[in-house]
Amino acid sequence: MIHMYTNVISGFAARLTESELEAMSAMPGFVRGPSLPFDEDTIAVGAFGAIEKGVFVSCAAGNSGPVPSTLSNEAPWILTVAASTMDRNIRVTVMLGNGLSFDGESIFQPNSFPPALYPLVYAGANGNPATALCANGSFDGFDVKGKIVLCDRGGGIARLEKGAAVLSAGGIGMILANQATDGYSTLADAHVLPASHVGFAAGDQIKAYINSSSNPTSAFLFKGTILGTSPAPAITSFSSRGPSLASPGILKPDITGPGVSVLAAYTGTTFNIISGTSMSTPHLSGIAALIKSARPDWSPAAIKSAIMTTASVVDHSGKPIVNEQLLPADLFAIGAGHVNPVKASNPGLVYDLSADDYIAYLCGLGYASKQVSVIARRTIDCSAVSSIPEKDLNYPSISVTLGGNTTYAMVERRVKNVGNAGSTYWAEVGAPYGTYARVHPPVLRFNYVNQEKRFFVVFKMVGGGGGSQGYLKWVSVNHEVRSPISITYKH
Repeated sequence: MIHMYTNVISGFAARLTESELEAMSAMPGFVRGPSLPFDEDTIAVGAFGAIEKGVFVSCAAGNSGPVPSTLSNEAPWILTVAASTMDRNIRVTVMLGNGLSFDGESIFQPNSFPPALYPLVYAGANGNPATALCANGSFDGFDVKGKIVLCDRGGGIARLEKGAAVLSAGGIGMILANQATDGYSTLADAHVLPASHVGFAAGDQIKAYINSSSNPTSAFLFKGTILGTSPAPAITSFSSRGPSLASPGILKPDITGPGVSVLAAYTGTTFNIISGTSMSTPHLSGIAALIKSARPDWSPAAIKSAIMTTASVVDHSGKPIVNEQLLPADLFAIGAGHVNPVKASNPGLVYDLSADDYIAYLCGLGYASKQVSVIARRTIDCSAVSSIPEKDLNYPSISVTLGGNTTYAMVERRVKNVGNAGSTYWAEVGAPYGTYARVHPPVLRFNYVNQEKRFFVVFKMVGGGGGSQGYLKWVSVNHEVRSPISITYKH
């Protein structure tokens, strides 16, 4: 599915929703799509043709998180979009017979289901892993009639299918509990029976109650939509993570946006609610379209830069954005941060790139002339091209590798003034622990709009290195232009 906007493509072709991925991973022989060389990646090739024509392309990062290096759509001419939550919870509270309660989520909240205590059973109580996952047909010989059933998330079985299995076996409700890897990330689904999706810690406590009680019971309290929830935004567990395998020297994903429990119009029914990076991607495309309409002369790279350098790295309460374990999200989960549409329309400075810059980068990456020609759709001779190393591609983020025989690195960047004439920016660098960083020159003065200035950032290991994340900010009276810094250490 590819959606067209004004000079913007939101591409999530062949990208599955998180629920669809769970279901497909159960199919015999199913393997998640590998990271491909760009000349073999049809989306990357098509996107290159689009950006040559001035069309901005955003694509889904993928739904295979939180495992590292599971990204899709890694080409630097594509905006690679991760998924994060909104400050909204469609809440169903689980009330246990011992008085403990746990908040979860579900769209299906029937008025006909009374908030009474019902018998509660863990699907894995019979020791069968398939039953614990509530696989279809796994309840033979296991009585769940008239009971609320606790099911484990995952195992290649879609969440809605678990509820359908419980219902067909005579169960009247389902508690869907995360496994450890999904942590606190919950999703609001249109379940086929009364249900609540709870986090891993809550699931563990519910199991402990079931094991300790001779007559465990539970009830559902349907509370509808709750706004202003915290922490938000937060990276969800399914959002694919970097580092990129296709180009490790380019930090990916680029950005994150709302991609969890997104309510929208849907083919075949009035509305649907879906989670996935294919839900966050159209948000970013819409923002890009707004920027393009306000700045029609901007290139796709300039729009990407505006989105990335104005992104927020803190949540609505001012604390660092967290991941599914409620720990600070790293750059390989969050990229430059969570999109800020208001700031993105007025970034002050942009890092610009042309199609020829990407060709020089591909030649510098070691692609043969024939491979680059496939991407460019014209004959390219890399021996006649002044190649650009990954680290020096004029990207809005910075990635360098240190360690081994390399204790020093220097990167080059250029910024264009798209703010006011007569602007002055001062460099502020937050170097990762164990790394010395210096910006030269430390001050950039722009006399006119669209003037470009070049600068260099020098990195040096100090005391063996250690930290992997930092930032560079160019700060003026009116703007703060932020780029994430990723340091990879070789031992």
